[in-house]
Amino acid sequence: MLADSSQPRLAIAASSFQTLDLDLALELDLPIITKNPRAYDFLLRYTAQGLGLEPVDGRSGAVRVDFAAGKARHRRVFGGGKGQQIAKAVGVQGSVRPSVLDLTAGLGGDAFVLAGLGCQLNLAERQPVVRALLADGLARGELDIDVGEVVAAMVLQKGDALSTMASWQGVAPQVIYLDPMFPHTGKSAQVKKEMALFRQLVGNDKGADALLTPALALASHRVVVKRPRIAPDLDQHKPTYRLEGKVNRFDIYVNQSFQR
Repeated sequence: MLADSSQPRLAIAASSFQTLDLDLALELDLPIITKNPRAYDFLLRYTAQGLGLEPVDGRSGAVRVDFAAGKARHRRVFGGGKGQQIAKAVGVQGSVRPSVLDLTAGLGGDAFVLAGLGCQLNLAERQPVVRALLADGLARGELDIDVGEVVAAMVLQKGDALSTMASWQGVAPQVIYLDPMFPHTGKSAQVKKEMALFRQLVGNDKGADALLTPALALASHRVVVKRPRIAPDLDQHKPTYRLEGKVNRFDIYVNQSFQR
């Protein structure tokens, strides 16, 4: 995700997990505070449930990554398996389980679905706070008896999308997956709290168009771009074909077909 120039004010709320607080402060170059939270827009806080991001004004609860419960669990159990559009978009069919490089991983929701279907995932996320939330969720998820094996198939890379592609070594990913943030239209009555926080924290992906050409050069089989249904083509590049839903669509750029 590529952030706008104006950034909200962030701090780490001191917790009983002092070592984690200190490590996070060094990683993100943020202060650890014990008072005066109103001087900030968001707080990062460690609890027994993991690392969470919470707005200081209290308009919503904390956002954290939890692959074992909530929306992630519901999607894993009731999401439709190989019949989901995202599965069809990346090429899951028969015995084919492509290796996927998710360059805009966010909180890891789509990657978790694909890992649950048997795909091997590499993830990149450029926004440092979002990346920290994802890393914390992955670390806790690997220890969970129900989803540990799935989460172990999700490997978080160190760099952002462009640096990850530029430094890629070894066998190329079969699929590169892109889900760039698109400007909010303002038409929906209620924006999910995760998305609302994301928009304030990271803005829109103004540099997303620059990802398509190197992604097409690296992916051995296809590039998949998730877009709002009414959004223009990424980088004004028409896809090979599309899978359309009521709200979103998947644009598929095919380099070569999978062998079933």
